[in-house]
Amino acid sequence: MFDFLYQFNPVVAERTDGLIEERAELLVLQPLLGVERQGIPGRLLILTEVSLLISYQLAGLDIRILRVLHQKQQFPPAD
Repeated sequence: MFDFLYQFNPVVAERTDGLIEERAELLVLQPLLGVERQGIPGRLLILTEVSLLISYQLAGLDIRILRVLHQKQQFPPAD
């Protein structure tokens, strides 16, 4: 995500990267912060400020970040 945004605007890339990191760190304190969606494994943390989703799974005490998606990207992919 950072590399893609950096091509267009380095300042936006830095801010977006920082926001993703900040919100991902919140999951340590609040692992159920994201929403569950039928048909999608794990949870989705919605970052409305930048139209992104963080897809993650809980595995015991571990939090596994699976993907960071733009909200306009179709997920899961259409068949």
